[in-house]
Amino acid sequence: MTEDRTRSPQSSVPPDDPRRHLTVARPDEDQSLRHIGLVGDTYTILVTGDDTAGNYTLIDMHVPAGGGPPPHRHDFEEMFTVLDGEVELSFRGQSFVARAGETVNVPANALHGFRNASGAPARLLCMCTPPGQEEFFVAVGTPVTSRTEPPPPLDQDAQAAFIAKSKALAPAYRTELMLP
Repeated sequence: MTEDRTRSPQSSVPPDDPRRHLTVARPDEDQSLRHIGLVGDTYTILVTGDDTAGNYTLIDMHVPAGGGPPPHRHDFEEMFTVLDGEVELSFRGQSFVARAGETVNVPANALHGFRNASGAPARLLCMCTPPGQEEFFVAVGTPVTSRTEPPPPLDQDAQAAFIAKSKALAPAYRTELMLP
């Protein structure tokens, strides 16, 4: 007998899990969302790993002129969609500009960073899979009250303390920061 490959296989999609709920994020209205000031930027955690059963996290990034994280790498995928403005990305030593409407996927473990080199704020939607990056941001950042509120400025001693704390905690979040 030969196998009939023209028939559709039984569905392998698991049944719905009614314990999970729809997540709706309204970053300009929802006071329960966490807004985190970090490296001069403000990151709003829209969807956490808890919301997605450990599948991904989604973060709204407000990056003012001159903002952006230092070079770093981590063992998870990270995707950015530029919603407004533009950012200059570095990826494995190469630089390029990503503009509004463009999406960039950074493979796990690749050295990368970005900087807003324009004179206007940029807004990015960032998805990390698996999740955990949002927890790192909460651990090292400073809570702020809105999606666009900048973090408080740091004097030299506070900046040194922030860098030391970030470097110490990064490995627990599968991240390596390329800081002096």
